[in-house]
Amino acid sequence: MKILTDLGRYLLLMRLVLSKPDKKSIYRRQIILEIDHLGLDSLWIVAIISVFIGAVITIQTAFNIDSPLVPLYTVGFATRQSIILEFSPTMVSLILAGKVGSRIASEIGTMRVTEQIDALEIMGINSASYLILPKVIASMLINPILVVISMFLGIFGGWLSGVLTGLVSSSDLIYGFQYEFSPYDVFYALVKTIVFAYLITSISGFHGYHTKGGALEVGQASTRAVVHSSIAIIVFNLILTQLLLI
Repeated sequence: MKILTDLGRYLLLMRLVLSKPDKKSIYRRQIILEIDHLGLDSLWIVAIISVFIGAVITIQTAFNIDSPLVPLYTVGFATRQSIILEFSPTMVSLILAGKVGSRIASEIGTMRVTEQIDALEIMGINSASYLILPKVIASMLINPILVVISMFLGIFGGWLSGVLTGLVSSSDLIYGFQYEFSPYDVFYALVKTIVFAYLITSISGFHGYHTKGGALEVGQASTRAVVHSSIAIIVFNLILTQLLLI
């Protein structure tokens, strides 16, 4: 029953969050700040992980293709598909759920336990919309850009590892990267990313907004935000794959 109760509270909160803002200029300024805090601050970790994961995928694929009947450009093709379809949109979103989700939950949770949210409501401000909506919009705008960067860096890391280790030639890798490329794959990945960005920010905002107690409860809310966001990403990854690819 607690799951149904939390789901109902989440939906009620989203109704407040998605209500029309009173002063759009304030929200625009907040969105720009959140793009910097939630997106650009995560660029370095996304870049590092993408390069190394792309390298690992290429090396593992090359080692597992031991049949002379399988052309070497298959390594590049498999690396590209793995990165675009699954790694960049899903794994990067899971990483952001840990980094961004915990930050949102702890930030809003701290405001709740220190009664800053109560002060906003006394002043007649829709605190749910003011605190959560800019984060939702900012993540839905910047996360697809991070994922596109992750795709390029992952493929670059795969090319670099294949050439430096001598497992696959540069020409075979480049041909594999280009072989039967479909722009729809990128569209599919970006749709998933936008949905995941909404889930991360809204679920984390929900846990932070409903925090009760003190510092210990803020930490617990941050943990729940990361866990529940990650579970939601995995579940919706399956749902979106069924809807968009099959």
